Amino acid sequence: MRLVVVSAGLTVPSSTRLLADRLAAATTGHAPAGVEVVEVRDLAVEIAHAFTSGFPGAGLSAAFDAVRSADGLIVVTPVFSASYSGLFKSFFDALGGDDPDALAGKPVLVAATGGSARHSLVLEHALRPLFAHLKAVVVPTGVYAASEDWGAEGLEGRIGRAGEQLAGLMRGLSGAVPAPPAGATAPATPAGTTGPAAGRPDGPVPFEERLAALRPAG
Repeated sequence: MRLVVVSAGLTVPSSTRLLADRLAAATTGHAPAGVEVVEVRDLAVEIAHAFTSGFPGAGLSAAFDAVRSADGLIVVTPVFSASYSGLFKSFFDALGGDDPDALAGKPVLVAATGGSARHSLVLEHALRPLFAHLKAVVVPTGVYAASEDWGAEGLEGRIGRAGEQLAGLMRGLSGAVPAPPAGATAPATPAGTTGPAAGRPDGPVPFEERLAALRPAG
């Protein structure tokens, strides 16, 4: 499997990249995967050119290909003016312009860093709606790290929980059974078969069917 991390930190080192690395480690601890990091800072000029020319450069195209081919995605942004950074948003705007379905059905873990815990709702009012709009499958647990969270109790637990959830989604999608080709004939189902073999998803059999099976024939 392949995990891609998109980090929008602006400095080296940055708390944004530190959080991204910890989330990647938590995820791969539950689902072994190769990790590739996309530093959006390094693509700033190419992102601007993509908007003005309509064509992504070589570095930006490679980043888009990495995101498209990933089994799971971790996205981390610093908070500016109570929302994601403009550079972070511009990367995904350019990706959507290049391929509107690039993130469709893809598991995404959202995270952010900021100077104050007062901005923690950025995960819910900015990041989660953005990736829902891009048709991604957003992990239930997002992670926000304020300056005071580093070294404090609670952050590592949130990181571990989010990484485990992303790993579960990645394993589920990588093990999914592909749909049969169009026009393919479904295999015959033995009479009286219920459950998955009869085309019904796993789950309880309706009571009426159980009752009918107990009635004497004729």
